[in-house]
Amino acid sequence: MSSQNADNGRFVWYELLTKDPGAALAFYSKVIGWSTLAFGKGSNYVLLVAEQGPVGGAMGLPNPAATMGIPSSWTASVQVEDVDATASLAKKLGGAVRKEPEQVPGVGRFAVIADPHGARLSISRPASPMNRHDSSKRGKFCWNELLTTDHGAAFEFYSALFGWENLQDMDMGPVGTYRVFGSGENRLGGMMNLPTGASTPPMWLFYVETLSLDEAMATAVKEGATVMNGPMDVAGGGRIVQMVDPQQVAFALHQSQKK
Repeated sequence: MSSQNADNGRFVWYELLTKDPGAALAFYSKVIGWSTLAFGKGSNYVLLVAEQGPVGGAMGLPNPAATMGIPSSWTASVQVEDVDATASLAKKLGGAVRKEPEQVPGVGRFAVIADPHGARLSISRPASPMNRHDSSKRGKFCWNELLTTDHGAAFEFYSALFGWENLQDMDMGPVGTYRVFGSGENRLGGMMNLPTGASTPPMWLFYVETLSLDEAMATAVKEGATVMNGPMDVAGGGRIVQMVDPQQVAFALHQSQKK
């Protein structure tokens, strides 16, 4: 099996679409410590760089998206063997294709899909293998969380689409069940239901590793962010906080258990 095939079903890239890229980049650089790098001469796409290399990119929200009322947001890309076939399967499984498959020279092929409950993800077939990063390092995306209205049905959709497996169901008491999904022993993230009556639509939330949750959170608040939930301890000894940045984009921070 090639390394490219071994990466299918894995989150390989993260992207911020925002109405004010300059302000967003300044915010995340202070909070997370990313440096930035222009993707190419004359390009408005900026790479977000952690100590092991680029982890994602940022760009202005395209006019058509803004006109449709799509808000600034983070999204992630899952690698697949065949973008067109996966997009077609997403529709057959009750999802939708928000952006039809497109080839980007030198980068690869991608599309944007939505699951049956409306949460969006990108799917991609990179032109070359993506470097694996240590998710325990500062500035790395380390967890992918789906907040939805029916996590069981959502899991069936993604399992059929990407081959994800149910690795663990955790009883969270009044909050309900938290399902950890992944591939083999590789934990990729979790899924859970939104609280009854929540105004937030189904969405993916992405966690970034930080060396000091308290310091990063304090910096974020100082720079105009708002805490949605936390900080709190989680299984495994880590701590998390869920926030919205100054442009009302949801993001989350994670600090591993100190050794």
